[in-house]
Order: sequence, then C-alpha cells, then structure tokens
Amino acid sequence: MNASTQLQAFGQSLWLDNITRELLSSGTLQRYCKDFSITGLTSNPTIFNQAIGKTDAYDQAIQEKVSQGKAGEALFFELAIEDLKQAAALFRPAYEASDGIDGWVSLEVSPLLADDTAGTIAEAKRLHALAQCPNLFIKIPGTAAGIPAIEEAILAGVPVNVTLLFSRGQYVAAADAYSRGIQRRIAADLDPKVSSVASIFVSRWDKAVAGKVPEALNNRLGVAVSLQIYRTYRERLASDEAQKLQRSGALPQRLLWASTGTKDPKISDTYYIEALAAPHTINTMPEKTLLAFAQHGELHGVMQEDGGNAETLLDEFAEAGVDVLALADQLQAEGAESFRESWSELLAAIAEKSRSK
Repeated sequence: MNASTQLQAFGQSLWLDNITRELLSSGTLQRYCKDFSITGLTSNPTIFNQAIGKTDAYDQAIQEKVSQGKAGEALFFELAIEDLKQAAALFRPAYEASDGIDGWVSLEVSPLLADDTAGTIAEAKRLHALAQCPNLFIKIPGTAAGIPAIEEAILAGVPVNVTLLFSRGQYVAAADAYSRGIQRRIAADLDPKVSSVASIFVSRWDKAVAGKVPEALNNRLGVAVSLQIYRTYRERLASDEAQKLQRSGALPQRLLWASTGTKDPKISDTYYIEALAAPHTINTMPEKTLLAFAQHGELHGVMQEDGGNAETLLDEFAEAGVDVLALADQLQAEGAESFRESWSELLAAIAEKSRSK
C-alpha cells in the first residue's frame, strides 16, 4: 500500500490541484485515479493561466472557437468547462459511490467579482446552468462580498467550493453561510442535499512570516492555524445543529486543505500532506507534491481533533509579533489580487492566441 492509498484509508480524500488538456488526453489523470487514489480535482485562474496561456495545447481549440464568434471570458469558460466535464466523468464513480460526498471538480467565478456580491451570485448560477454537470463545484471566495453570495448560491442549489479561506474566523463565516443556505432550502421545502467544501489555504501562512519569526517557529504557522480550524470543524460536525441538518437530508460541508505544496526548500516536499492527514477532510495537492508523496511520503497518524498544541503555538507567534487575524485578512486580499492578475494574463493570452493565424 503506497502512502496515498494509506492516506485514503485514514478517511481523507486526495484531489489533484491541477488540470490541463494534456493530463486528460494522455491518460495521466486516469492513471492517478488508479495508482494514487485521486478522487477529485480543483482549478483556479492561475492553473488555467499556466495551462492555456503558457502552452500551445489549446491553440487549435481557441482558433476553432474564434471562428464560431467566441472571445474573451465566454471563450475561456467554454474551454474550462470542456476540460472539467471530461475530468468529472472520470470521477463520476467516486461521486456516485460516496452519494455525492466525493468525486468533484471545481470552476471559479471570475476573480474580478471578488468584491461584487450580486455579480458573484449571478455568475455562480450562470456557470452552474451552463456546465450541466452534477459533480462540478462553483468556486466562490470567502471574502466579505463572497459570504452572502455563498448563502444565496446554496439556496439556489449551486454546489459551492468556498476558496481563499485562511483563518478560523473566515472558515466559520463560510460554514455559517452554507448552513443558512441549507436552512432556507429546508424552510422553502427544497431538497437540502447541496454539496459544499471550505478550502483552507495553508502554506501561504509560512511564506508570509518567513524570516520574521524565531527559527523554532519557521514553517509551523500554517499547520497551527489548520489544527485550530480542524478542531472547530469537528466541533461543528458534532453539533446539534449539524446533526439536525443531516437528519433532514443535508450533507456536511467538508473541510479541504489547499496550498499544500511546500514553498521552503529546507523542509520535506511532503510536509503539509503528512501534517494534515485527517478523516472527513480533503487534501488537494499540486501534481509535483502528489508524485513526491506517493514515492516517499510517510504517515504517522492523523490530526488531533482537539487541535493539539495549536493554541500554544499561536500564542508563541503572537509573542513574536504576528497578528494572526490581520495577517489572515492580508493573505486573503493578496490571494484575491493574485487571482485577478492571473485572470488578466489569461484573457490577454487568449486574445493574443485569437489573433494568431
């Protein structure tokens, strides 16, 4: 049993944080499902910018769509949905076997809408209807404007992957939005079974404080925050409110660990995968990290439901001058800006490729 299969046996789903047309056409993604227990994947504007803008794999398809009068965002979403629906078909067995808990792919709304609640709601509904794919999440950022959009999307029956979450407070806001949406569906006599995941970005914490804290605290903030969030997540799963919703037919919103590739070459390339092993969660990992983990990853148990030493560690970071709440807001804002930059680059690349003969 390789490490990825062992991780799945612990009760954690392994998803790939990547999609390209070559991954699909070469059979590589199918092999990852078979060999490494991959049961879903995530995408974002940066991933699609690398796949479409930085390779020639989509050039012919772009030209064909241009000849049909397509351009800009509409052209991009057609390309993305084509890829994601093909991937979703590979994960359909996992989706059906888990009764909709596993086997998902994700498509993000335009990051230009991160501060636009009404625009996000409209776009989430539009993309969901356009894709016509039962195991495709629409990704909505957990920003101040995104939180009410999450509730409305869930109410409308749109499965949501809440992205760009960093702190416990941001996670709780997203989880509450999901619960409110489900409760409103129940009150309206609608099917409460609408899936959602809450994506916690991990490694960016450690990159943000690198060189600013004592050496003993290096590469420990991301895991400490994750442990704190995991404790809250498990408490919510066991709460009377969550149990009542599940008795009504609702699914629990699952916790997803994102940004789990290491950014510090001084630590193991499987560090975050090993540290975040936890039942009832998902780890979406870059392709390079997946291959490294399958080759030499080691597991030494699962995360502590009570958060372990998270609070002690967070106190040490506070003593070292790290304002975790302020940093969480900063990281979320920087993440949203990074996706906007990737989006602009992607659309510029599509425009350039559209002009090519």
